[in-house]
Amino acid sequence: MGQRLLGKTAVITAAGAGIGRACVEAYVAEGATVWAADINEQALEQLQSAVPAVKVKVLDVMKGDDIRAFADEVGAIDILFNCAGFVHNGSILDCDEQDWDFSSNLNVKSCYQMIRAFLPSMIANGGGSIINMASIASSLKAVPNRFAYSTTKAAVIGLSKSVACDFVKQGIRCNAVCPGTVDTPSLQARLNAFDDPVQARRDFENRQPMGRLARAEEIASLLVYLGSDESTYTTGAAHVIDGGWCN
Repeated sequence: MGQRLLGKTAVITAAGAGIGRACVEAYVAEGATVWAADINEQALEQLQSAVPAVKVKVLDVMKGDDIRAFADEVGAIDILFNCAGFVHNGSILDCDEQDWDFSSNLNVKSCYQMIRAFLPSMIANGGGSIINMASIASSLKAVPNRFAYSTTKAAVIGLSKSVACDFVKQGIRCNAVCPGTVDTPSLQARLNAFDDPVQARRDFENRQPMGRLARAEEIASLLVYLGSDESTYTTGAAHVIDGGWCN
């Protein structure tokens, strides 16, 4: 690893596991000062034990008051990565209002609230990079039984483009990351809900043109690029990283 993020301060949500944790590890290795936020205190303790340099914060990204207090505590940052999200399984007929509201609040409203809280200080500090976790399952590709997830992730892409357009003159870049299926603890938990988790995993792998799932570290490499000065001409884009699934 180099020092591509040296001198930069980053906030990463859902940092305790999966893509969020891989991003924390990559950012610290690249020289960034990292605030890792997660609702799971135990996961944060394990993260800090493995990566002592990280600063941790127990945070529910659906609570606006807590987010604003956190933003005041942290101060100006250079990078905001909104990673928190939820995958609802089913069609519109399987999605009741509670499912819809939860998916919308966690996948979209949390991005809105985090950006609203941190953007003013980023602008005052001369700019920065905002990265939002979207998905290939969105406006980019129809995936069976991903109604609420795809709808909300399409909204994340729209949100990212809008923020990028509105604040490009103030030095703010805002991009969405759109992975395919990534091998994470969250995915494994969903696989375990199947009658045959082994076959379910095989089915997930077989739908990928590369014949395998993405590794969280591969997504983190893109996140390093988007947080670094290497991507200073990149904004308002939905970055597909799906092993060719959308081709």
